[in-house]
Amino acid sequence: MSEGLPLTGLRVLDLTRHLPGPYATLLLADLGAQVDKLEEPSGDPARALPFGTKESASYFAGLNRGKRSLVLDLKRKGGPEALLRLAGHYDVLVEGFRPGVMERLGLGHATLLAAHPRLVVCALSGFGQTGPDRLRAGHDLGYQARAGVVGYAGGTGGPGIPGGQLADVGGALFAVVGILAALQERTRTAKGRVVDVALADAATAFLHMHLATHLLGGLPLVPGRDILNGGLPCYRLYRTRDNQQLAVAALEPRFFTALCERLGRPELAAPCYEGGAEADAVHRALEALFATETLATWEARLAGLDACVEPVRAPDAVAEDAQFRARGLFVEGPGGERRMATPLRLGPLPEAGPPPLGAHSRDVLTEAGFSEAEIRALGVH
Repeated sequence: MSEGLPLTGLRVLDLTRHLPGPYATLLLADLGAQVDKLEEPSGDPARALPFGTKESASYFAGLNRGKRSLVLDLKRKGGPEALLRLAGHYDVLVEGFRPGVMERLGLGHATLLAAHPRLVVCALSGFGQTGPDRLRAGHDLGYQARAGVVGYAGGTGGPGIPGGQLADVGGALFAVVGILAALQERTRTAKGRVVDVALADAATAFLHMHLATHLLGGLPLVPGRDILNGGLPCYRLYRTRDNQQLAVAALEPRFFTALCERLGRPELAAPCYEGGAEADAVHRALEALFATETLATWEARLAGLDACVEPVRAPDAVAEDAQFRARGLFVEGPGGERRMATPLRLGPLPEAGPPPLGAHSRDVLTEAGFSEAEIRALGVH
């Protein structure tokens, strides 16, 4: 735990794996919470992704720095009972199992709250705790597809695979919001609650404005033809001579007018918003114009212009971006390794890196009041 941070003193028991849950608890850790990660004897599968040894996998390291690792075999006799007892030592428990798994272990949400009324339980699952598909398996691409995010994407050739895990990260963010709200409620009621977050639900949030417009006004949602997914020339991607791209997001007329004037084509500004053939003509003109120079040349020509135009960076170049570096999003760790911070951070990153599997099992159990004999009986050495 880090002193002086908003969540200093908060204790979180993390039963999640892969991306959504670990990212949620990483945010809590960066805000000062002590996060103890409960793993099965073989460890979080993310320890072996995407390459390398289980002890050094970069995927796992990026999501689990600053946490402690506890190995507890919930299939072993006494394991579920130990977890139920252990949960009373925490403020928050985050689990990412499919609905019904915790109940089969004798650790259902009602059981946890009956034993520990102040506990906040966050259940983070693909389709939530209710509904006909609550037991359905899934991954981020499927959640985005089901929620309409993939289908609403613009461009030619039909929808493609999104570049980021919007459902997973969005679900993590909603989980943190729900957890913090439940903790605030607990200060009034002295009672915890269950926070039910579905990753598929979270994906729909990225279309909130569009879906709300459709529901309230009956307007159709047309992939590639609406104002924010490629329907206007002032809000599109344009390829440059060196096969790079510029993101033109000059949505408001004042921005697009400024861009057209800098390009020496002020006559393109007004027809942009007329739709139909006029807008298509502006789009073709800009495509032809941007294709005449390299991305670097366009960056130089548009330097200082306040028109919402940015280069499309390759992902591996983002860490060198001066703005992000100045914001402290990419920093050097205690061992000289490059580390990525979470955007919501109110203090320095925890010094500790990712925990070795089970490195803190004995410490965590001892702190919770387990005797030496009880710890040995659980297979902890």
